[in-house]
This record gives sequence, C-alpha cells and structure tokens, in this order.
Amino acid sequence: MWPIVMAVLRRNAVYLTLPFAAIVGVIGYNIENLISDKYTPYSPSIQDNRADRLADDDVLANAAKVDKLKLKENVLGRNLSPSLQGK
Repeated sequence: MWPIVMAVLRRNAVYLTLPFAAIVGVIGYNIENLISDKYTPYSPSIQDNRADRLADDDVLANAAKVDKLKLKENVLGRNLSPSLQGK
C-alpha cells in the first residue's frame, strides 16, 4: 500500500506543493499580523528637511548681518576686564 501512495505523491508532487506552501504562507502571514506593530511614524521628506534647513540658514545669515551692524558700536570696549576699564 505504501509504495502505491509514495508513487502517487511522487508523481503529483508539483500539484501538492503549491497548496501546502499557500497554507503555510497564510498561517505565517496571520501570525505576523498578530505579533507585529503596523504603525509607521511620519517623517518629513529629505527635500522638505533641506528646504527648512536652507530657510533657517537664510534667517541666520540675515541675523548675522544685523549683529555685525551692532558690533560697530565700540567693539574694543566690550568684555574688558575690570582692571583694564577706565575709572
């Protein structure tokens, strides 16, 4: 009896493998759905990050120009130690 069963299985192995693999795949897929977390946090695109960084650099460059204008008012008198300050 077993030789007949093995001969049938050997001859029809191609037709038996696909349903077996499909059953194993469906079971694995459902187990993975139960275990894993499907939440993916939002992150802005690289182009958005670059645009924001360039905008910040422009703001900082403009602020640096303003700070340079403020420095013209007695730069040497700033941060002088008390011993060097005039009385």
